[in-house]
Amino acid sequence: MADTTLTLTLDTGDVVIKLRPDLAPNHVARITELAGEGFYDGVKFHRVIDGFMAQGGCPHGTGTGGSDKPDLAQEFNSEPHVRGTCSMARTMDPNSANSQFFICFGDAEFLDGQYTVWGQVTSGMEHVDALPKGEPPANPGVIQKAVVG
Repeated sequence: MADTTLTLTLDTGDVVIKLRPDLAPNHVARITELAGEGFYDGVKFHRVIDGFMAQGGCPHGTGTGGSDKPDLAQEFNSEPHVRGTCSMARTMDPNSANSQFFICFGDAEFLDGQYTVWGQVTSGMEHVDALPKGEPPANPGVIQKAVVG
């Protein structure tokens, strides 16, 4: 499972993310499970801040929801939040990650050790860069399909 990837098909093309179960096994298992169930298919990137990150994974497209599965205990690790880093979104409670995640546009080391890094974009970062910006974007980018393979 060391080289397992998550492919997010966006309007502009595919984003391939190397999953890192060595860093966050429970978070990778959750994302794999949700992708396999089709949970992410059709979900919007509801919060896209230029130069910072693109957040998605809320079934309502608002940032207020998650899956019906229980929240995850944090798996903070020493992996830095740099361009292409994939990490879990959460509330103020460190153990509240569920289905929402974000992809860093640039370096965001101030997040290090406070959010669970679970993957790294290996190709297609230009498609993340092309996502419509906003909180929420007027016409948000959508995950057409999410496939683990």
